[in-house]
Amino acid sequence: MNALVALCHFCELHGPRTLFCTEAVHPPAPSPPQPGSALLGDREAEREGEGLTMRANSSATQRADMCEGCRSLPVSHPGFVSVDTETGIRFLSHQHPRQAQLFSVVRQACVRSLSCEVCPGREGPIFFGDEQHGFVFSHTFFIKDSLARGFQRWYSIVMVAMDRIYLINSWPFLLRHLKLTIQSLQSTALKVFDSEQGVCPQRAVRMNSAFSPAVFPHQRSGNAARSLPSLTQHPNLWASLHASFSWLLKACGSRLTEKLLEGAPTEDTLVLIERQTAKLFRIEILCSWAPPTVAEFNKCLIRTKGRKAGRSSREHCSCPPRKTYRVWFESLRHLRQVLGAAEFRQLAWHVLMGNQVIWRGTDRGLIQSAFNVLKTLLPVGCVRVEAYSSQYEEAYRYNFLGLSPDVQIPAHVSSSEFTVLVDVLNVEQGCVHVVCDDDVLSLYQFSISSANTQPVDKGPTLLNKLEVALTNENLSVEVVSHCLLCLKEEWMNKVKVLFKFTKVDGRGRDDTQKVLVLLGATGPGEEDNVRLLKFWMTGLSKTYKSHLMTAVRGVERTLSQ
Repeated sequence: MNALVALCHFCELHGPRTLFCTEAVHPPAPSPPQPGSALLGDREAEREGEGLTMRANSSATQRADMCEGCRSLPVSHPGFVSVDTETGIRFLSHQHPRQAQLFSVVRQACVRSLSCEVCPGREGPIFFGDEQHGFVFSHTFFIKDSLARGFQRWYSIVMVAMDRIYLINSWPFLLRHLKLTIQSLQSTALKVFDSEQGVCPQRAVRMNSAFSPAVFPHQRSGNAARSLPSLTQHPNLWASLHASFSWLLKACGSRLTEKLLEGAPTEDTLVLIERQTAKLFRIEILCSWAPPTVAEFNKCLIRTKGRKAGRSSREHCSCPPRKTYRVWFESLRHLRQVLGAAEFRQLAWHVLMGNQVIWRGTDRGLIQSAFNVLKTLLPVGCVRVEAYSSQYEEAYRYNFLGLSPDVQIPAHVSSSEFTVLVDVLNVEQGCVHVVCDDDVLSLYQFSISSANTQPVDKGPTLLNKLEVALTNENLSVEVVSHCLLCLKEEWMNKVKVLFKFTKVDGRGRDDTQKVLVLLGATGPGEEDNVRLLKFWMTGLSKTYKSHLMTAVRGVERTLSQ
């Protein structure tokens, strides 16, 4: 995310000051290699820490007039640098930004957040800015201090970005997580405040002392401005804020992504966006997803500076490696070749009708690979997968269910015509080491069983057209995939028409039959086509349904007026 996070403080002696800021530096775009450029790049990488130290030393004269409350890191401190191994983005933290232009922008945001741009009560979030100086999300708050005027000091955390829409859309996310950081600072400072007041109550001392406006800031033990680490008694406060701000920039940048869409978004795209939004909501709200500590952030997400070159990031990460499985089935055509034409059609028919497809076996990777291929037959909104489970799950929860071989399927399920079971049986172990490992049939046998007695050779029309493409060896796997995509889009458009006609307008059976004729869903396999349309109706996105209902209600209100 192209943004910058800064902690600001209103000093009683010097006014608004920037204490600590974290910025994201993106890797430079690749350019044609020049003679000696590799050597120069290595030297720059090795001396990057020295460069930070030199910049810190060069600003020593500017820091000379700062009090303790205006200064965060020591003059000789090089700052904090962390590198995201996935994207190559570096997160740099110091008291001020590296560039003079950013320094001016942050300085102006700091002054405005602690002077004129405040919300009622002086504590809370506010948004301000313009196209020239950037847009700012600011959250002001107080920290308890027994030696401060009014027993509290005024701080703010600001996020500065040039993208106004992105910053506004991130408001709930930023507010939620900045509150966690602020509450942590306030609770820690409150404990220190209570302990100091217990030793020496300052209210009584001030009431009994002579008041002099000229020397008032210096009457409190000569310490008019105390640093934030002393107020919280947190020795690693700046390192912790570096981790928190870096995580905030990384997480906020990962929440919203821009995609180039050619034409209107498909139903699959809308459903994926809704699921991603719901997933983030569950993670952030129900699970109370809090920012990590500096150790967690640097160990699991970020490769910190100072590691030796040439060593992999996995070597430094304590996270358990993600288990990967072999891709057994590469495409629908491959699955059809393994199972056989008749068995594949039976299985695909159950998938398209919305029946529960159960695979039972010992190889979890094979089952997961089969589901990855089979779910391409359906719209994304109709897919509910449990790749491998130790107990049976009902069909309303998952229409693709993988089970271990020792799981017993209930009698009402095995006898149901709305379920198909695929048992993956291991071939004798003596044969496994002799044959080629690439041949699935040399390792496993597949037994497909279902209580369904309805013939599956008539329809639906989509399956008939798909099988024509699969049997045509002149068509590559990529071409067949695009054929399937076009067929799905064609039938999703029919689903939308039927949904509007039956669910929204509430038409009768006779009118519905006429619409099915217009849609080309009648004739051979009509019953299967209707079942497919009704099942796919459940996969329509909430966005489309809401838009359709809103449009219909608007028309009804217009007609009534």
